[in-house]
Amino acid sequence: MSTNENARRISTLIQQHQAEIQADWVEHLQGLSFRNDSASEEQLRRHCGQFLKLLPGAALDGGFDSIDGRAYDELRDQLTEISTQRAKQGSTPSETATFVFSLKQSLFASLRQSLSAEPELLAEALWSVSTLLDKLGLFTIEVFQKSRDQIIVRQQQELLELSTPVVKLWQDILALPLIGTLDSARTQVVMESLLEKIVETGAAIAIIDITGVPTVDTLVAQHLMKTIAAARLMGADCIISGIRPQIAQTIVHLGVNLEDVVTKATLADAFTVALARVGATVTRVAV
Repeated sequence: MSTNENARRISTLIQQHQAEIQADWVEHLQGLSFRNDSASEEQLRRHCGQFLKLLPGAALDGGFDSIDGRAYDELRDQLTEISTQRAKQGSTPSETATFVFSLKQSLFASLRQSLSAEPELLAEALWSVSTLLDKLGLFTIEVFQKSRDQIIVRQQQELLELSTPVVKLWQDILALPLIGTLDSARTQVVMESLLEKIVETGAAIAIIDITGVPTVDTLVAQHLMKTIAAARLMGADCIISGIRPQIAQTIVHLGVNLEDVVTKATLADAFTVALARVGATVTRVAV
């Protein structure tokens, strides 16, 4: 019997026994680590049904050796959707791949029952189906990892934006409190956030508070100077606050030139200077 004829026989058997294969597959999946709430159970049944509906046609037209052809487009699209969805839901790569790999048990049982009188075809069918499901399972892992990487990158970007809030303290005065280590990526976010706020508010003074920055080395100092230079190009002067004794000694030791930048020990001191520059004063009123 030719390879094409074998593929046709195997595909036909899967179609003929789809209902019982699906029922056994879903039951097997539910016995694993998949959640058993009604929503996920309905979703699981739908995914299994769609997969088994697409599998025979894809195998018949595209064969069992590769899943890269157009015959597997719909099946790959479905697995991409499932893998992406599970990545967002917090599943693990092994849980995602198990969706495909667990089909072997149900599918093999059906093939053994249908082809018990044809041992050669049975052996070929088991090998072909096993190889195909392995490829599809590995595909889900690849898609899952890409989706998880995209989620991590997006979350890192969101955290960077949250960790660099630009606050309007007074008319024409902004404050940018920095907490944690400054690197190139974060400096870019800091600079963009500050410049956007300067354009939005028309501020004349920006206070960069580094009280929460653990250490200042040459790289951090360079990042600060770039941010200050960019702010000046937008028409705003910068004041650096939070210069602790240790940081002051480090800056002197590194030979960083801050002669043309106003620095203060505390944010309160920097705010006082900023108020004076914009012609404003704060007066305590006796109650």
